[in-house]
Amino acid sequence: MSKKLNKENIQELLKNISVQGKNGNVVENGVIKDIKTKSDIFGKKIEIDAVIDSPAVHIRKKLEDDIMEALSKDFGDVDTKINVKVVIPESEKEKPLKKIKNIIAVASGKGGVGKSTVTANLATTLAKMGFKVAILDTDVYGPSIPLMFGTQGERPRAKKVGDKTMIIPIEAHGVKNMSIGYFARPDQAVIWRGSMANSAINQMVFDTDWGELDFMLIDLPPGTGDIQLSVMQTLPVTGAVVVTTPQNVAIADVKKSVDMFKNPTINVPVLGIVENMSYFTPAECPENKYYIFGKDGGKYLAEDLGVAFLGEIPLVQSVREAGDFGRPAALQENTPTQKAFEQITKNVVEETIKRNKTLPPTEKIQITNQAGCSVK
Repeated sequence: MSKKLNKENIQELLKNISVQGKNGNVVENGVIKDIKTKSDIFGKKIEIDAVIDSPAVHIRKKLEDDIMEALSKDFGDVDTKINVKVVIPESEKEKPLKKIKNIIAVASGKGGVGKSTVTANLATTLAKMGFKVAILDTDVYGPSIPLMFGTQGERPRAKKVGDKTMIIPIEAHGVKNMSIGYFARPDQAVIWRGSMANSAINQMVFDTDWGELDFMLIDLPPGTGDIQLSVMQTLPVTGAVVVTTPQNVAIADVKKSVDMFKNPTINVPVLGIVENMSYFTPAECPENKYYIFGKDGGKYLAEDLGVAFLGEIPLVQSVREAGDFGRPAALQENTPTQKAFEQITKNVVEETIKRNKTLPPTEKIQITNQAGCSVK
């Protein structure tokens, strides 16, 4: 004879079930949050709410199977609904990230379009506006930020924060920087597999004393590969700024980059597109504009993709020289380049405010492979 269907009997039954990796049974350790029962002319119904702290699919599936088997054995044919929610507890090392208000990824579909240049000038302009800003250079194989800020050859210092030794980021032009370039010679190739590069990025993220920040800009490597995924699994990215040049070969790759961010598994809002090297104006003919790489490619792309067009940057020799000499072009007052970066930065801030008002905070992504195993 089956037992009487009530909450107390179900709780006693569930005390024989445990979750892999947790001590005790699912009732005593708080995995089971709520139990609802109902009996009517349509039959018996049970609804159970549970919370686990592992995103692994096989752990959730085993919990569901164990509950279903136990209920079926003692209560017979029951219409059962099990709601398992995954809540991963915040680790001690992640708590400092709560001091960072906005994390903006600066990306590009291909190399050579000026992504690091845009990152450096966006950061310095934000700092000039009074924001607290930092750059995390995740382009492990080709770090550019130390050169662009004139800090090549500098080495970060360390300090004790509680029981932990933390890295102090390099600061220049009001911007805190962390890059693998500070730990390797300028002529030294970084010959690492993906796992080693990802480990280095994790260390730069969690072992750096960032302090309070309004914006952290992430200088991503070009493309849509392993490091991009690792960054978005490590950090809750507020939004992405995608950099392109006007020609079709660059725009085709940018579409892939935007598609990566919009993928339902990743779901990082794209704040907009920046077009670099938009036109050339010779000094002797300041009214003329020569569209060497094509015209309005980035603007049309933004319209097609339904994202904001954040602005265009002219092809000016001083931008390259400023980056080479470690003083971003946005610091040059009353120049067309400085005005362009100022307008783009204002647009990024506006799009960030709009995003934060209309969308929930971005979660770190959890990617499940085809075999059903959670990738952490």
